[in-house]
Amino acid sequence: MTMTVTTATEFTSLIFEETEDRVTVRLNRPEVRNAIDDTMVAELHEVCARLENDPKILIITGCEAGGKGIFVSGADIGQLRERRRDDALRGINNTVFNRIAELPSPVIAAVDGFALGGGLELALAADFRVATERAKFGQPETGLGIIAAAGGLWRLRKLVGEALAKEILLAGRILDGAEARDASLVNEIHAPEELLDGAQAFADRIAKQDPLAVRISKAVMAMPESAHPAVDNIAQAVLFESDAKFDRMQAFLDRKKNR
Repeated sequence: MTMTVTTATEFTSLIFEETEDRVTVRLNRPEVRNAIDDTMVAELHEVCARLENDPKILIITGCEAGGKGIFVSGADIGQLRERRRDDALRGINNTVFNRIAELPSPVIAAVDGFALGGGLELALAADFRVATERAKFGQPETGLGIIAAAGGLWRLRKLVGEALAKEILLAGRILDGAEARDASLVNEIHAPEELLDGAQAFADRIAKQDPLAVRISKAVMAMPESAHPAVDNIAQAVLFESDAKFDRMQAFLDRKKNR
């Protein structure tokens, strides 16, 4: 697959690549192990704005420094130390991670190296996670006198269960890639040199589905239990009238008839 670099906007903390059906964002602050700062947050908001207007699959990955992979080592502690009550109430990271989680099309996090603190919370905001065995997942916030307030306290529990989530959040446990896969935090494990190809192959599988059916499925799955089954029926009614439904079902019937 040929990747076309988009240069309409000059990002300083991200490398942005776009094709017809997907966007790949590489976090690119290797000098600080991809610590999340205000600039990165602003640029991730800009990526979200593009994908809300023109929905595509999003792959978020890190970079490499000194032969080691880096996803996100956490928030920029220098900036975080100076934040006060009003900054917390603004939900700086929470807002952008929620925006990523609510993008119309699926999001894949490709994780190598550290995914700690805000890095794990960013990965948790994705729909899928692929990783290397050397990846490190953790929430060290309580050791810094704060909480994992950008999704870690609830998204992590939903994925790995309360007992393991408490061990990570309250006792500082860090999972490697294999442990994260066994805990259902990670979908697939790849060698470091094959990680991005693995994420692209995962995106290929999503891209083979009907994009509208995928988008509606993601949106309906995110709705509260009380909305079902009525919302399912309404969503299905929309899809039952789509051209893709008729074309894809006819193609299925044709293949079955020609076997």
